[in-house]
Amino acid sequence: MELSKTYSPKEVEDKWYAYWEKNKYFNSKPNKDKEPYTIVIPPPNVTGVLHMGHMLNNTIQDVLIRKARMEGKEACWVPGTDHASIATEAKVVAMLKEKGINKADLSREEFLKYCWEWTEKYGGIILKQLRKLGASCDWDRTRFTMEPSLYDAVIEVFVDLYNKGHIYRGYRMVNWDPEAKTTVSDEEVISKEMASKLVYIKYRFPGSEEGVTIATTRPETIMADAAICVNPNDERYKDIIGKTVLIPLINKEIKIIADEYVEMEFGTGCLKVTPAHDQNDFALGEKHGLEVIDLLDDSGKLTEKAQILVGEDRFVARKKIIKMLEESGNLVKVEEYKSNVGTSERTGAVIEPKISLQWFLKMKDISKPAWENVMNDTIKLIPPKFKNTYNHWMENVRDWNISRQLWWGHRIPAYYLADGTVIVAKSLEDAVKIANTEKGLNVKAEDFTQDEDVLDTWFSSWLWPISVFDGFKNPDNKDINYYYPTNDLVTAPEILFFWVARMIIAGYEYKGTYPFKNVYLTGIVRDKLGRKMSKSLGNSPDPLDLIDKYGADAVRTGMLFSSPAGNDLPFDEKLVEQGRNFSNKIWNAFRLVKGWNVGEGEPQTAPIRWFRAKLNATIAEILDHYEKFRMSDALLATYNLIWNDFCSQYLEMVKPAYIDGVGQPIDASTYEATLSFFDELMRLAHPWIPFISEEIWQNLKTREENASICVQDFPKGGEVDQEVLNTFEIVLEAVSWIRNTRQSKQISPKVSLGLDIRTSDAKRYEAVVGLLQKLGNLSAVNFSSEVKGVTTIIKGDEFGLDLGENLDAASEKENLQKELEYTLGFKKSVEAKLSNERFVANAKPEVVDREKAKLADAEAKIQALQEALNKL
Repeated sequence: MELSKTYSPKEVEDKWYAYWEKNKYFNSKPNKDKEPYTIVIPPPNVTGVLHMGHMLNNTIQDVLIRKARMEGKEACWVPGTDHASIATEAKVVAMLKEKGINKADLSREEFLKYCWEWTEKYGGIILKQLRKLGASCDWDRTRFTMEPSLYDAVIEVFVDLYNKGHIYRGYRMVNWDPEAKTTVSDEEVISKEMASKLVYIKYRFPGSEEGVTIATTRPETIMADAAICVNPNDERYKDIIGKTVLIPLINKEIKIIADEYVEMEFGTGCLKVTPAHDQNDFALGEKHGLEVIDLLDDSGKLTEKAQILVGEDRFVARKKIIKMLEESGNLVKVEEYKSNVGTSERTGAVIEPKISLQWFLKMKDISKPAWENVMNDTIKLIPPKFKNTYNHWMENVRDWNISRQLWWGHRIPAYYLADGTVIVAKSLEDAVKIANTEKGLNVKAEDFTQDEDVLDTWFSSWLWPISVFDGFKNPDNKDINYYYPTNDLVTAPEILFFWVARMIIAGYEYKGTYPFKNVYLTGIVRDKLGRKMSKSLGNSPDPLDLIDKYGADAVRTGMLFSSPAGNDLPFDEKLVEQGRNFSNKIWNAFRLVKGWNVGEGEPQTAPIRWFRAKLNATIAEILDHYEKFRMSDALLATYNLIWNDFCSQYLEMVKPAYIDGVGQPIDASTYEATLSFFDELMRLAHPWIPFISEEIWQNLKTREENASICVQDFPKGGEVDQEVLNTFEIVLEAVSWIRNTRQSKQISPKVSLGLDIRTSDAKRYEAVVGLLQKLGNLSAVNFSSEVKGVTTIIKGDEFGLDLGENLDAASEKENLQKELEYTLGFKKSVEAKLSNERFVANAKPEVVDREKAKLADAEAKIQALQEALNKL
C-alpha cells in the first residue's frame, strides 16, 4: 500500500472508531469462561459537555478497559448520564424564560414534559463526544438515572430504608439556595472569601441610653434575634447576665444569656443569637430554648415577620438597615471585613442557613461498613493519602438531607392525608392498600397528596454500580451476578464523600460487599498559572478543538504525561504537541521500515537479542506500574521504549546502508523480527494511543477479515537477558561518547576513526564490534593494554578514540586535568559516605553496594586519567 508522508489523525480516527463499533468490539456479555473486568462511568450530568476533567478521567478509564480487554478478560465499561436535578431544571427554566414562559405558571406535568423534551434534544451530547476521545464503552448498555428501571430502584430503596427506620422527616437547619429555591448538601456548598462589613450595633437597655454593642456581618437579620449571648467568664458582662435589651428599629425586648460558646476576643464579646439564620445559633437556641423566627422567604426576601423592609432582597435590606441604624443612633461603627461565605456549587448564590422541613437519611449506623472497609484496605483508595480525608468525613458523618425542592428528579414516595398521616409506599396504589389494611383506615386514592419534593441527585447515583445492571429490579440476574462487584472506579477527589462513600454504603447495604475494589482519584486539571480550568476564567481549551487540531491520541497522551494519581495536572498545550510528535515519530518509523527492500544476508542477531531483552525488561516494568496504578509512569516507560530504544537505537542499528544513494536490502530474518517488534510495541501502546496503533497494526501485514488490535494479546514479556543489556549499556554509552567527542572537536561524522578498548573481558564485545563500527563510524576496533587519543572509562573499561591530527594536545590536557579534579572530588564524597557508620548500618544493602561500585568506577577512572595525562 502507498503510505501517506504525514500521519492524518482525523481520517484514521473516524475510520477506526466506526470499524470498532460496527464489529461490536466494545460489547460485553457474561461469559463463564472469562474473568470479568468492569468499570462503571462516573455518570456526567445530562446537561454536560466534554471538559478537560472529563478528558483526564475517561482517558484513564479507557486505558484500563482496553488493557483488560487485550488480556482476555470480559471487559465491560458501562456508560450513562445523571439527570442532574438542579442543573437540568435551571437549564429548562432558562429556556422557558426565553420563550416568555414562567415555571410558576405551569403545572408539574407540563414542566416535566419540557424537561424530557430538553433531555431528549440536548442530553447525552457528552456521550457522543466521548467517542471522539476513543472511549471504548459498551454503548448498548448506556443508562440514564431517570429511565424506568433506575427510577423504580431509587423509589424501592427509599421505601426500604424508611421501613428499616433509616429515613425520617423533620425540621433541621439546611443549606438553602435562594436562586434554585432548594436545599443543597454540605458538599455542594463552596466556601469563598468575600469582602463584607462588620457592623457594630448598640442594643439599649429598656428606658436607658446605655446598653451593649454587638458586631455582626448580617445586620438584616437583627429582627429575628432571640437573645444576646456573652461568655459567663467575661468580667465585662457578668453584671448584665439575665437583663434585657431592645432590638434596634423594632424595639423588641430580648434577654442577655451566658454560654461559654462565645469567644470573648471576637468583636465585642457579645453575640446576637439568631436561631433561624445561623447553624451555630440554631444549636445555641435549642440549648437555651430560644424562639425561632425565620424572616426570609425562599427567594431570600424579607417577610412580614421582619416587620420592616418587607419584600426587600436580603442584600438590599442589609444596606438599608445600616443607614436606618445610623439614623436611629444605634450604629456604633462599620469596619471592612473579609469572611468565608458559603455559595451554591450549582448557581453561585450565597447560601442561606434555613430551618426547613426535610427528609433525612440517618448515616451513623448504615455507613459503618463503608468506613471500616476503606480504612482496612478492603477497598483501596489511590493514592492512599485520601484515607485521612475519608476517615475524617466518615468519623464525623452527619445525617444526609435527601429532599430537594424541585420537580425534575425522583419524586419522594410519601403520601399525605388531610389529618397529617404519612404513608411511604412505592406507588399511590400501595399507599391506599397500606392505609386500609395496615393502618385500619378507609381511604381512596384521591384522599392522598404526594410529597412535592424530589430526591437529591446523589440518592440515585449512589445506587449506580448496582442499578446499571438492574440489581434492584432483578437481584439475581446474570449481569449483576457476573459483573458485580466492579473492579476499578476512576473519579475526582471532590466527590469522594458524597458519591464514592455513598456507593460503598449502598453496596454493603444491598449486596453485602463492596461495589469496586480500587478507587483511582484523579487530580484537578489546572492551567500553567496553577488555576483550576473553567469556562468563567476562560483558561480552559475546548477538548474537541484540541482533538481536531492534534488528534485524539495526542490529547490522550498529552493529558497523561504528568498526571500522577491524586495530584493536580498542570496542563500545557505543549504536552499535547509532544503527544502529536510521538504519533509522528511512530508513523515515520513505520514508513521507514515498510520502505526497506528485503533480500539475502546474515541475521543481525546482536541488535535483535538486545531489543528483545530491553522489551521484556520494560514490559515487566510497565506491568508493575499498571499493578500499582502508576499510570503516568506506565505511559512514560512505553513512550521511552518506543521513541528512544526502538526508533532511536534499534532501528539505527539494523537499518540497511545507502551506497551511492541506493538503499541496500535488509535480510529477511531481521526484517521479520523488526515487524514482530513493531507489532508487539503497538499492542503495548494500544491502550494509550488506540487509533494510530490500530492503523499501523493493520498495515504491518495482511490481517484476517474484521480483525482488530483491540482484541489481540497484551504483551506479557518474558525472560530478560541481563548480560546482553549490560553489554549494550556500555556500547550505547560508548557510541554517545564517540558522537559527542566528534561534535566537540568539530570532526565530520563521515571521517572514520580508530577505537582502542582496554578490558579484562574482550569476549563480551565479540558480538557487538560490528555495531560499534557502524554506529560510531569507526575504521577499526582494537583490544589493547594501551589506548591512544582521547579516553574515557565506561563501567571499568577504558576507551580511546584515536583522533590523529585532529587532537589538540594542550586543550586535551586541560580537559583531562579538569576531569581528574572533578573525579577526585567525587571519589572523596563517596568515601565520606562509606566511612559514615550510620549510613552503612541503616542503608539498604543494595544502596551500599551501589556506592561501592561508584567508588570502584571512580578509582579506575582516576588511574586512566592519570595515565592519559602522562602520555600527553
